[in-house]
Amino acid sequence: MIRCIDVCKTYHQGDNEVTVLSGISLDIPGGQFAIIMGPSGSGKSTLLHLMGGLDRPTGGDILVNERIISQMADDQVTLFRRTKIGFVFQFFNLLPTLTALENIMLPFVLDGRAKSEANGRAEILLDKVGLAPRRSHLPEEMSGGEIQRVAIARALAFNPPILLADEPTGNLDSKNGATILDLLRRINREDGCTVVMVTHSPEAAKYGDRTILLRDGLIEKDFC
Repeated sequence: MIRCIDVCKTYHQGDNEVTVLSGISLDIPGGQFAIIMGPSGSGKSTLLHLMGGLDRPTGGDILVNERIISQMADDQVTLFRRTKIGFVFQFFNLLPTLTALENIMLPFVLDGRAKSEANGRAEILLDKVGLAPRRSHLPEEMSGGEIQRVAIARALAFNPPILLADEPTGNLDSKNGATILDLLRRINREDGCTVVMVTHSPEAAKYGDRTILLRDGLIEKDFC
């Protein structure tokens, strides 16, 4: 499902070159719930963003569903990402002036789909994450856990085979965090969705099938 082949990533800060990833190679098979952990600066979020085509590696290749996304043109990778990969972030990224339902409808609107199709799919997804009664609420009228569930529903808009989550419980208390992790696990188990999650939390890591530990841009451990 996801293959990284000798992936490197460097950035330039003034005259200095900073290496974030130093030759990462790994395979994540379809249907797996993989956890990426490591200290701050280890490269875990960078690796996740590269897997999702949000950034490009300096060296090496990334294959998703046997497509080499690291070599795609920008418009190609944007289209591929829209339908094949869902993203969930720590800070939710919902539009504050849209209701829960409208936020979930947004990907369909941007894709030029009919409003009836967008509304119908959004209603199904709201029910899936247990928030049908909150469809007309704005983000400011919901709890952090509810907002994150809306964000997950939006990420599932086109039923992507892959869901990438970057610290999805980082801004939540333990109770709401557990609700989000249970939801991600259910999506993984019931829908067969491949989930890759970055986290600092050992408790959150227990929800995964496999843990990939990064340190200084390298894989230190990879265990089930």
